[in-house]
Amino acid sequence: MITSMTGFGRRQGAWSDGTVTVEVRSVNHRFLETSIRLPKSLNPIEDRLKKTVQEYCARGRVELSVLLQGGKGGVRSLQLDAGLAKQYHEKLRALKRTLKLGGSIDIGLIAGFRDILVLSDQPPDDPKLAKLVVKLGQQALQDLAKMRKKEGDLLSHDLLNRLKRIGELKTQVEERAPAVAEESFARMKERVQKLLDGDVPDIQRLYQELAIYADRGDITEELVRLDAHMLQFHQTIESTEPVGKTLDFLLQEMGREVNTIGSKAGDTVIAAAVVQMKAELERLREQVQNVE
Repeated sequence: MITSMTGFGRRQGAWSDGTVTVEVRSVNHRFLETSIRLPKSLNPIEDRLKKTVQEYCARGRVELSVLLQGGKGGVRSLQLDAGLAKQYHEKLRALKRTLKLGGSIDIGLIAGFRDILVLSDQPPDDPKLAKLVVKLGQQALQDLAKMRKKEGDLLSHDLLNRLKRIGELKTQVEERAPAVAEESFARMKERVQKLLDGDVPDIQRLYQELAIYADRGDITEELVRLDAHMLQFHQTIESTEPVGKTLDFLLQEMGREVNTIGSKAGDTVIAAAVVQMKAELERLREQVQNVE
């Protein structure tokens, strides 16, 4: 069955003295577009999370965000830039040698320089935290997939009902079509006979020309193609693969056949049915925009 592109998933776990929350939400999009929002220290797992999103979603705009909260409402950590501290130490030793200075270069001196120790709202690099975020992300995506499937079932039900209604209207057109062809033939025959004032030089040739004219208004081929597109639409809905683009294409083809039927038939009863079919096709098109 089809899947919706709209959904939401959320998972939370304990970390340190606080919590980690992963939220995933998705909306309509022509292709798959992924947005990952992470604390800076978790940037190394961004690609891994994107690949996980691709395992659960084929289309849609998917946003995954990670929120870290400490026991008192925030996560704060002391960050040490060891590389920068080493550079300070090397430069100070070089300066001491160059200027032939005395004194010691100790921890107290280096720790006083800017950016060696920084109090940050970013959590420290922690493999356990990264592993937890990946796990929660996968669980949240599973919840998202379940919601998308549930909404897809509702969409499928609505699409099939509207397709059934179009089928009923098509049947009305099929039942009316033979009478329309006969009426068109009779009207043209009467008009031609009046123009000729009853003097018809070749009655067989006349009927042949009238038959050709009536055939121009024949909608049998359009009805057959419309029926084939509807059958394929129904079968596609039952597929387990992403079918949104296929359904959209089939609706375009169905709309083309319905428009041709309306223009060729020239009958008020068929015209009314065509208007209703167009309305149902438009509602189908709106719904299909949300199908993965």
